[in-house]
Amino acid sequence: MYKILANTLFLGKNVVYVPECHSTSSLLLELTNKTNLPEGTIVITDNQTRGRGQRGNTWEAAPKMNLTFSILLKPTFLLVGEQFAITQAVSLALADYLRQRGAAPVKIKWPNDLMIGEQKVAGILIENTLAGNSIQQSVVGIGININQQAFEVPTATSLGLAMGKSFSLPHEWESLVEKLEQRYLQLKNSSKQSLEANYLEQLYRFGQRSSFEVDGRQVMGTIESVDASGRLLVAIDGETRAFALKEIRFL
Repeated sequence: MYKILANTLFLGKNVVYVPECHSTSSLLLELTNKTNLPEGTIVITDNQTRGRGQRGNTWEAAPKMNLTFSILLKPTFLLVGEQFAITQAVSLALADYLRQRGAAPVKIKWPNDLMIGEQKVAGILIENTLAGNSIQQSVVGIGININQQAFEVPTATSLGLAMGKSFSLPHEWESLVEKLEQRYLQLKNSSKQSLEANYLEQLYRFGQRSSFEVDGRQVMGTIESVDASGRLLVAIDGETRAFALKEIRFL
């Protein structure tokens, strides 16, 4: 069903397809521990039963309706302190793909959820293995809702719902992987500043006064930027504060 890709340089040249698994990222990590897989290896499944998301959440995906896969990258050209650049590149690739399909408005909700309007359509989980001061490998888990029509939570949507049509999963996967390779090569070619600027331009609620939860209380703040380590910089009561993943929540 998911064949080796012809229009990429290295992503998707080694494809491991399984009809069902708990987590494509867990399976890919297991495989990397057993053998030296080439960069660009992809594990993809029709039914991911325990997909992992940020904050320890699970990823809801109906069987054979969406794309759930993980990619092996080897960004040894990045220092440990530059890990967030991978998140930026992957998030932008998903945004590129969604816009190409006509979805609007598409935004990246910090750190790496993809939104169509106010609803989440895709999520990313990146697990890095470090070696000294550089990154040895990254397992990039991606879940993107393509054809699913109903969700348990009202804050989720799919490309099919947004566009009012159904899509061929193998074709959409090929298009998405091509976008992922383009953005990764942009990162590899030392275009981190351009990626950072693109990421901010497409950031959900960037520059808008918004409601957040911090330390269990509701506050009003304005997203100003994201620092090199991926912390969200928010102006609250005249002071710019930096927040890690679990320290702030959008309301």
